[in-house]
Amino acid sequence: MDKQQERASSETKVTETKAERHKQRQKKLKAGVDAKIAAAQEEKGILLVLTGNGKGKSTSGFGTIARAVGHGQRAAVVQFIKGNWECGERNLLEQAGVKFYVMASGFTWETQDKQQDTAAAEAAWQQAEQLLSDDSVDCVMLDELTYMLSYHYLDVDRVINALNNRPKMQHVIITGRACHRAVLDIADTVSEVLAVKHAFDNGVKAQVGFDY
Repeated sequence: MDKQQERASSETKVTETKAERHKQRQKKLKAGVDAKIAAAQEEKGILLVLTGNGKGKSTSGFGTIARAVGHGQRAAVVQFIKGNWECGERNLLEQAGVKFYVMASGFTWETQDKQQDTAAAEAAWQQAEQLLSDDSVDCVMLDELTYMLSYHYLDVDRVINALNNRPKMQHVIITGRACHRAVLDIADTVSEVLAVKHAFDNGVKAQVGFDY
């Protein structure tokens, strides 16, 4: 065997060794995943919190609502602080039968009226409470609810009580920055969206079809 053949043979053995190691790692990984799947047998409604300072929390929540609708489930959305301006997700999802309830006062820094904001939050929350007691609704999104607790427009205990006593199989999605610890404590899944960079901070205006 000449040197070129020896080199080729050696490279083949190295490749085969790497392939075998990869195979063994993947087998170990699969065994771990299979074990977790086998252990996860409970079925229940999930409380998902999407929080953090990054962009995309509501977008992610609407994606989950769309998924539920795609499976023929009934979903509803309560939007806090967003106001009555056009919302692309609402335009689409209402056509698919998703009910929207919107806190019409808009962002609290625009109204600068705590009494008005508190009354608007109360009205929106009453709609939320009805949804959270309706076992025919499979998935409820409480968009930007976290601000209602941060600004003390809603009582934390009242919110926690409604979440804890909702129908067993009802899923709930809560979005917004700085989620209250009491909500985080009862959540099943919490994802924090990290703000690395945002176009708006560099003077780029919010754009139709991408930002709203």
